[in-house]
Amino acid sequence: MHDEHIENREAPAAAPAEQAGGAELSAAGNPLPAGWLAAIVAIWAGQAASMVTSYAAGYAMVWYITETTGSALMLAAMTICAMLPIGLVSPFGGVLADRVNRKAIMIVADMSIGVVSLVCGFIILAGDVSFALIAVIAVLRAVGQAFHGPAMMAAMPLLVPERHLLRVNTLDQALASVAGIGAPAFGIFLYTTLGFSSVMFLDFAGACLAVAGLALAKVPTIRDREAAHESVLANLRDGVRAVGASRGLALLMGAVTVGMFIFGPLSAVFPLMTYQHFGGDGYAASLTEAAFGVGMLVGSGMLMAMSKTDRLARLIAIAAAVVGASTAACGVLAPDMFWAFVVLVAVMAMACAWFNGPMMTLIQRTVPEEKLGRAIGLFTAATGIATPVGVAVGGALAEAMGVAAFFVVDGLACLALGIAVFFPKSIRKLDEG
Repeated sequence: MHDEHIENREAPAAAPAEQAGGAELSAAGNPLPAGWLAAIVAIWAGQAASMVTSYAAGYAMVWYITETTGSALMLAAMTICAMLPIGLVSPFGGVLADRVNRKAIMIVADMSIGVVSLVCGFIILAGDVSFALIAVIAVLRAVGQAFHGPAMMAAMPLLVPERHLLRVNTLDQALASVAGIGAPAFGIFLYTTLGFSSVMFLDFAGACLAVAGLALAKVPTIRDREAAHESVLANLRDGVRAVGASRGLALLMGAVTVGMFIFGPLSAVFPLMTYQHFGGDGYAASLTEAAFGVGMLVGSGMLMAMSKTDRLARLIAIAAAVVGASTAACGVLAPDMFWAFVVLVAVMAMACAWFNGPMMTLIQRTVPEEKLGRAIGLFTAATGIATPVGVAVGGALAEAMGVAAFFVVDGLACLALGIAVFFPKSIRKLDEG
């Protein structure tokens, strides 16, 4: 593998754009190779292909459960299987990212997810498909993602200059938005025309393209030598201390986690809002989902077009306030104002796109590079657990008070959170570099 190895080095708080000799530095402060842009293109081209096929396979699994069981409980269980392992395993993925070669972790994770899909495809082709099989596949794929995510995000500051860090962090979100708009239809088309197994075989092909992109790229690795001689729990404590060293970062990560808890239930009750409050049909529900995807894409594009990235903490607070205000406004719409609902959903989604990229960039800028995998793993775990818990709590509240009233209460809570994030000086200091 084409890698550079750097041991236990503290990343500078703000790397200059160029060294004295004119060589450009990465966001982590290392000299960038001349072909750094080609490496990014190779990596993300493979990841984009894998993302489309993964979304298609995931939607095919959801459709299979819908078609064979028609059970909301089974769909909820499937969602938990696909989400909860990411929250539970990501801290350990972060520990591994700080101990060993990050490129190797990404390749093994991508290939493992692909092999799981390949085996699943053959089992389905043999006619031995069941809910238990789909649940196991969802869990294994989620575990792979829990190792891939921290390694990927911890590697990015080593691959791009500071001025492009936010753009690259947002690229993942933009690709996910595109995949989320088109991949479900693609997955259903393959499912209905060529069969369930064909979608899983395609996912294996996507994983192979992701691995090929990574294999072609030169990815430097920073390892924490001390971490290798400590227990996993000690490594995790080091990660917590690395985050806690910046009070502002710890507070902001906590606020975003609370935001995921508040906002998470909306994904589960969106269809109910369309059906029950506005009297919409399946077409209306799909239109709402498309509006959310387009809004996310627009919001991601706005982030990628930003020339200044010195007010990211403030942007996160604004995003929470916009999401809260638009969500609360949805809850007071009259039943004949569906099109206003679609517009508000797009605005809400646009602001939702302003969370992950800025938050990840602030973590990468603040936490020393050799501890970055653990910090990202802990953040992924916090938000990954907060979302399904929020879905469970929020679902019960929506059932008790009605879906429209829940939108109002949930939106006001998110608005209050956004306002609260503006006040702590330690959070505002994150924007001062």
